[in-house]
Amino acid sequence: MNTTRRRLMRNAAVMGAATGLLRMPMAAFAQDATPAATGEVVKSLTREEFEAQIIEELGIVEGTPGGTFIDSGVADIQTLMPLLAEEADSLGIAGLIYDQLVGGDPTSGQPAPTGLADSWEIAEDGVTYTFFLNQDAKWHDGTPVTADDVIFSLDALANEETGSVYTGSFLAAAKEWSKIDDHTVQIVANEPLFTFLYDIVLWVIPKHIWESIPAADWATDPGATGADPSRVVGSGPFTYGEWKQGESITVNRNDEYYGKVPYIDSYVRVVWPDQTAVVNALINGEVDVAGLEPAEVESVESVEGIDIEIYPTRGFTYLEYNLDPEVTTMFEDQRVRQALFYALDRESIVKDILLDYAEVAVGTQPVISYAYAPEEMTTVYTFDPEKAKALLAEAGWTDTDGDGIVDKDGVPMSFEYLYPSGSPTSDQMAAYIQDAWKAIGVDMTPKALEFPALIEATTTNPTYAIAAYGFGWDATFIQDAMFGCAQYQVGFNDMKYCNPALDEINAEAKRTFDEAARRELLIEATNIVNDEAPVMVLHFGKAIAAYSDRLKNFKPSAWGGIPLTYTYIQE
Repeated sequence: MNTTRRRLMRNAAVMGAATGLLRMPMAAFAQDATPAATGEVVKSLTREEFEAQIIEELGIVEGTPGGTFIDSGVADIQTLMPLLAEEADSLGIAGLIYDQLVGGDPTSGQPAPTGLADSWEIAEDGVTYTFFLNQDAKWHDGTPVTADDVIFSLDALANEETGSVYTGSFLAAAKEWSKIDDHTVQIVANEPLFTFLYDIVLWVIPKHIWESIPAADWATDPGATGADPSRVVGSGPFTYGEWKQGESITVNRNDEYYGKVPYIDSYVRVVWPDQTAVVNALINGEVDVAGLEPAEVESVESVEGIDIEIYPTRGFTYLEYNLDPEVTTMFEDQRVRQALFYALDRESIVKDILLDYAEVAVGTQPVISYAYAPEEMTTVYTFDPEKAKALLAEAGWTDTDGDGIVDKDGVPMSFEYLYPSGSPTSDQMAAYIQDAWKAIGVDMTPKALEFPALIEATTTNPTYAIAAYGFGWDATFIQDAMFGCAQYQVGFNDMKYCNPALDEINAEAKRTFDEAARRELLIEATNIVNDEAPVMVLHFGKAIAAYSDRLKNFKPSAWGGIPLTYTYIQE
């Protein structure tokens, strides 16, 4: 899937590692082949071929059925309706209950037949995709899954009244879709696109459950809130158990699953009041998995029975500016945005707050991206408070009344800084940023919000000034869903940023199948975003995942690691 409100990811960088509050793309992954260039039919692997490949590559062994896997977090999920899921925790649960049309390779983020499509093929024209559905797939209520469900789901994704953040990318990519027979669906792209399988971010939902409900009402429907378990009907490896809002959510093994039936009986995600409680629960054996913050590693790594995986991710931590002039004009001048960037000693943040479990960001492409090229960035935001002050002055912001706060036209540069609550590291970072900006005459007040409130403030009712998030890209590393003009309110462009020239470059990158050529386009695009600074990418994070050694066939990674269906518990 392309990017389209990607608040996903269970691992990752501060503001995400411990809280799961990364915004990022889902999965449905782009093909390696180049149908536009070859003029030949391109066929995917079959489900059986891919499964054998993954078992061998990841060293998966036969497991023992039984047991309950207990996960942890400090924020609750937001919805059980997969087309409306935006953040990591909701998407994680959605992926257990519902299947996507096309799944992904947990080792690379590339497309793989792990969804409802056993395989697919791309016609000689490079735009016609035919998906062959698993004929044994059933909804959890026993109803067969058919092409009618897929078409219904595609129609819902295309309907802006549904309120899905995946709609923008889908409509930009797909021209038409149709049913061939009960188990075959065809989707035609607008043009040959490297990113097409990323752009159809499709969780397939049951037509017979949702067709009588107006799309605009889905968010509050009992099937989305869990109030009516009979309406939470997926086709995935786990069935819905219960959602005690603010406390926990439980899903149970689907013994009738058409694919790999899980070993574990149940998966429970427990919501804890804060990160300290999460770590204590892990140490005390009350949970099996926890994301750690940097300062917690030393105290956990010596605990017997707990393993830790540390790895670079596709994620980053960033600050976004509200560029909507109807809300504020404070950040409309690029020099102001750059000044706030130069005022931060990000080397110190990485060393002293993140304890080197991150890397200072140069540009917007993370370290694992094929387009990561810090040496080719035309602007590097080194720590330079004097330059920051000079840029503010050039933009007309000076301290005219001697109160220590710069002002312009009688308006002081004073605003709130919103960030997700629950993370001591994020609290520490907010305090540092407040002090650093105060040193250049900027009055910032940190305000921690629970994740639903943060989403409300930055998307549903975007009246914020600056907000902090974690985010991560899909395997294309094309960043149009955050920075595209058309992605405001239907993608991840909370800022209302728009540069038509950047849009053209990203559009060309999506049409470019040659990776070397696409890389050059992405470097060009990255330089534009980096210079204009609609967001401030602070650092690229490393995930710190701690887990009980009773979990076998379990090893997380940047693209997901071993799927939960293969994990088993050894007491």
